[in-house]
Amino acid sequence: MATLLHIDSSVFPGEASTSRAVTAAFRRAWEERNPGSTVIYHDLALHPVPHITADAFIAGTAEPDVRTEAQAAAFTQRLKLIEELESADAVLIGAPMYNFSIPSSLKAWLDNVILIGRTSRAEDSKVRGVPVTVVSSRGGSYAPGTPMAPHEHVLNYLESVLTWILEMKPHFITADLTLAKSIPEMEHLIPLGADSLARALDEAATRAKETADRLAA
Repeated sequence: MATLLHIDSSVFPGEASTSRAVTAAFRRAWEERNPGSTVIYHDLALHPVPHITADAFIAGTAEPDVRTEAQAAAFTQRLKLIEELESADAVLIGAPMYNFSIPSSLKAWLDNVILIGRTSRAEDSKVRGVPVTVVSSRGGSYAPGTPMAPHEHVLNYLESVLTWILEMKPHFITADLTLAKSIPEMEHLIPLGADSLARALDEAATRAKETADRLAA
């Protein structure tokens, strides 16, 4: 059976988070298509992974027999995250925009799983070509051609990391204008925000089914 690695990083719980609502739609459709499949789940807001340290970084390039005790301990934690990524047939990431970028908890996870010579720039990389669906939620609109487009540093950053460094196959789903209901000046954008969310939910379910079907073929 296929394995899905599901990462959420929103600080808001449940339906209070748009990115969580959309990743949940993906996961429901995935599990319906893959009954009995394995799902590895990380809620990085509730259980953040350690930010990369000098010990964890150095241990990634040092031979095991020359690592200090601190380096070995730090690498053990890092290795668990790497092995989870390597075991996944598909990856699902919730990546809300905070201050124009991704949550620091998600950056910490990425810094841990990126290991040159293993998950990056390695002929035998187990993550190369793995499909990854990224769900981004944004308070406003950062689509190409909008005034805020130059400040979009979620999709462009993750596309670089996932395609160039990890050599995975990303697909991006966005839900825009999530703040329209809470900011009076954006009230006229509420219908557009609702439409954006509806499209994201539909796209997530469709993407889950398509990914599951390709893996089963």
